[in-house]
Amino acid sequence: MQTIARSPPHWARLCLMLVAAAPSYAATEVAPASCRKPIYLTFDTGHMEVAPLIAEVLARHQVKVTFFAANEATKTGDGSMGNHWAPWWRARAAEGHAFASHTLDHVYWRSDLAAGAAGVPQFRMQPSAGAAAGQRAIFTAPQYCSQIKQSADRLQELTGQASLPLFRAPGGKTSPALLAVAKACGYAHVGWADAGFLGDELPSDKYPNQALLNKALRDVRSGDILVAHLGIWSRKDPWAPGVLEPLIIGLQGKGFCFETLRKHPTYQSWITQHKG
Repeated sequence: MQTIARSPPHWARLCLMLVAAAPSYAATEVAPASCRKPIYLTFDTGHMEVAPLIAEVLARHQVKVTFFAANEATKTGDGSMGNHWAPWWRARAAEGHAFASHTLDHVYWRSDLAAGAAGVPQFRMQPSAGAAAGQRAIFTAPQYCSQIKQSADRLQELTGQASLPLFRAPGGKTSPALLAVAKACGYAHVGWADAGFLGDELPSDKYPNQALLNKALRDVRSGDILVAHLGIWSRKDPWAPGVLEPLIIGLQGKGFCFETLRKHPTYQSWITQHKG
């Protein structure tokens, strides 16, 4: 993976100014010696109603995951990264999970735009949370970097540990230009494997839980990044925890082990170089 150029453009230097020095990360977990088939379960935020149940399942099976957080609307409390949920986040940090940004206001990329003044990249974006939820707006490169960093900073406040220098764009929607901007200000993007899309965003009448479980157990392979959410508003039959527990049991029974993205071979070097 390439590192940031020694002489970044003017806009990149603006982005870099947004990245404050972070404390050392919590000690990385040591994978069991017998683990030869690692997989990487990740959760994006959501309405949080199922978050306590998900945490119980993860603890029961000693599974460590990576959480990507945005301050989204919730069924209870003041937002998924609000004070109401602070104890929940602190508890997950104590259990050894990892954390990364999902942009503070869950900002969707819509399109690239022509560069602005001094060649600063610009994008058409649309937050789904925060004061401007639902409104399309033009973001400059430093503004987008700020969205990533604000989430990372808030995660540090909530968990007491620095978040990983990684992020996930909402919906996984990106462009090469957007990814270059994020890398210039210290964040590598994390998507997911085709088989790792666990389907909790899909309508439950067309994609019932049992079908999603069967598909994941059949298709997931070693090294895959998996993605699910801490609650999806539109799904009538919740995916978690009903699918999560049998999925974990089934995958562990097939010899898979769960690790956080701290151990992912694609990101280990990036994390080491950018952890501050």
